[in-house]
Amino acid sequence: MTFTRGLFAFLTYSAVIMAPHCKADRPPPPTGLTYEWLDPFVVNVSWAKPVGLPDDAEVKYKIRVVKNGKEDVTCTTCRHITKTWLTEELDSDWMYNISTVGSLICDSVNESTPVSITIRSEKPRAELVKDFKCLADSKKRNCSWKSVNDSLELKLSYRVCGHSKESIKTLRSCDQPYSSGTEKGCYLNATVEDDICILVDSDAGMSTFKPELVIPSPKLHITEENNKLKLSWTPPEFGKSCDWTYEINVSECNNDAKNLSYTVPAKEEHMTHMNYAHCLYEFKSKVTTDKTCLKVSSDYGEVVTYGTNKPPDRTLTVVAIVIPVILFICVILSCYCFRRHSAIICPIVPDPSAIFKEMMMNGNKELKPPTGSLYTPMPEPIEPCNITLVTESTALKQNS
Repeated sequence: MTFTRGLFAFLTYSAVIMAPHCKADRPPPPTGLTYEWLDPFVVNVSWAKPVGLPDDAEVKYKIRVVKNGKEDVTCTTCRHITKTWLTEELDSDWMYNISTVGSLICDSVNESTPVSITIRSEKPRAELVKDFKCLADSKKRNCSWKSVNDSLELKLSYRVCGHSKESIKTLRSCDQPYSSGTEKGCYLNATVEDDICILVDSDAGMSTFKPELVIPSPKLHITEENNKLKLSWTPPEFGKSCDWTYEINVSECNNDAKNLSYTVPAKEEHMTHMNYAHCLYEFKSKVTTDKTCLKVSSDYGEVVTYGTNKPPDRTLTVVAIVIPVILFICVILSCYCFRRHSAIICPIVPDPSAIFKEMMMNGNKELKPPTGSLYTPMPEPIEPCNITLVTESTALKQNS
């Protein structure tokens, strides 16, 4: 019996809670949904208050925007919204679905049937220019582009992006246009910190977009320290308070190039180190800001080389090894020759003190012949000589 009463109480409570969510109790939908382009960039969508609600009732509206197959949901108490839509964001499925929420909580399931409206641009959207870039290193933005169709006459206008009435009314024409071959350009009277929206108009259609902001490629410096390469950059003049990400394309020793990425926080030295293999290195680098700053980037700069692929000159190494070896061998040979012929090179000299000592001991006595062997000449053989006396008579006989 107790179980039956508890079940009945639970069902009654659930019915009371779910009753406001029944389809019959849903709030009425908004009415008079319409839109208006305030300028080529900004559209205003508005609607009237739902019929049947008290005048002092606070109403909340849920807005679903279907764009490129994706849905974005927001809530507001206003009866209008203002959005900036550019050409690359427009497609045939761009639609607003707006419903009334029966509670001040946006996630409430108690909402009205949605009212839909499709937004279409006043003029056909077309791609009229390509490679549109603006330099960020000057007081005036130098913007350049190439025409997709040279036969079309293009008119360029710009303003600072935003929804305010002041910004909407400040659409200006291109300042100081110029042309160089297939490339055209102009100078915009705007600082590098301004978020600019561009309008390119022609008879065939129009195009709205935010230009790509670029800076010159950073100058790369390379030095060698302790078998490592020190890479440093000259920091950009723009964005002193921004974090910069450097992308390096490096080819090492004729191998395939690889990409390296380094993020340098603001106010820190722009440098990094890498191992050096003592061969030819080829570097290309570019830089871009992080998400906290206005998006600015550069193209890859010129190739910077360091080192060479030629075999290293080992002359000094050979000299440093061969000369000590030769000197060592010469010293060894000199010692050997000196030891073997020491009697010739350095003969034994008699001690003079021994001679003087013997002289003092003998006094005035005759000097004894030296005990040593002296040179004695060999006697030469002498033939005997016979002398015969000759008389006068003998001489006469010989003469007769």
